[in-house]
Amino acid sequence: MKVKTNRLEALRLIISSQQLGSQDELLNALQKEGFKLTQATLSRDLKQLKVAKAASMSGNYVYVLPNETMYKRVSTPNSIREMMKVPGFISINFSGNMGIIKTRPGYASSIAWNIDNSDVPEILGTIAGDDTIFIVIKEGVKHQDVVEALTDVVPNMK
Repeated sequence: MKVKTNRLEALRLIISSQQLGSQDELLNALQKEGFKLTQATLSRDLKQLKVAKAASMSGNYVYVLPNETMYKRVSTPNSIREMMKVPGFISINFSGNMGIIKTRPGYASSIAWNIDNSDVPEILGTIAGDDTIFIVIKEGVKHQDVVEALTDVVPNMK
């Protein structure tokens, strides 16, 4: 599962830092980063990330992440490997049996999906936006227990 998580992370970073308009271009960019995958796997990854195509300023159609208008493309991005060292998770805060996880833009839905599909017994469920995840915690569960349970699910959470 770690390979897929890393591949999805790399795909997010490639899409948010480059203007690519075809799956062949995406496959080549991923292969340059050391990921070997088929077009079918790429299509499933794009669907999972809810990637769409939108017109760029030059009029060409390029791949974009959900809420791409909130992303700022940089003209000289770091390498994908350098960007992957920065986690999507930013912080977690609690109030009673509720919690808020802050993420980098575009990461909340995939992190929430990981939480929901990992059957963390301390958490009843999540709702994700672009960079925020709302979590509902079972009654009587200590906040520290939630953090400890999430360290196995959320990459780079300490």
